[in-house]
Amino acid sequence: MARLRRMPRPSTRSADRRRSYDQYCAAARALDAVGDRWTLLIVRELLAGPRRYTDLHADLPGVSTDMLASRLRDMERDGLVTRRRLPPPSPAYVYDLTDRGHDLLPVLRALARWGAPALDTPRPTDAVRAHWFAVPLLGALEAAGEPGTADVRLDEGVFHVRLGDDGTVAYGDGPADAPDARLRMDAATCAAVGGGELTVAEGVKAGRIEVAGESPLAAALRGETARG
Repeated sequence: MARLRRMPRPSTRSADRRRSYDQYCAAARALDAVGDRWTLLIVRELLAGPRRYTDLHADLPGVSTDMLASRLRDMERDGLVTRRRLPPPSPAYVYDLTDRGHDLLPVLRALARWGAPALDTPRPTDAVRAHWFAVPLLGALEAAGEPGTADVRLDEGVFHVRLGDDGTVAYGDGPADAPDARLRMDAATCAAVGGGELTVAEGVKAGRIEVAGESPLAAALRGETARG
């Protein structure tokens, strides 16, 4: 009788963690955590605020449910996200970024600047969400130099960007409760502003952007000279 061969057991190392570059390098360690496909796009979504799993899946067209669940588990393990239950009466769970996850905003901003030249005419297969324009648009808010919150309305939806008194920037999906300025433009104009090809003031002058509001932020975005 032939003897049955015993199959080798997978090593604990390969079973307990994902593939690693196994390089003693800070960049390699970072890519171990965020280099997988979809991870940074999940961060982009959660930078806009806590999200339910179904909302994340809806705003990440192309990701399978299994892949999204796997990435979220990895991100929880790596200390990038937490999962918590909403208070009653809602029974839903949401995912939220940790402080370490929020630290990835400058990384996304750098990637957006690098990728901006590739945003020409949208391809027929391209999905579009309004809040995807928020990250590159943060620079325009910083350039205005006035703290406050601005709603940005595109045909695809609304998001808001915020500049704090301490110079920190943030964004969120949907309109703000009490924005200091309201901007309206199309997606192509928003991409041009985010890519540094056009300032908000130039867009206003060209009739491509509307800026409503009487706050210092609204005036600065329109390029109006401060009154003495």
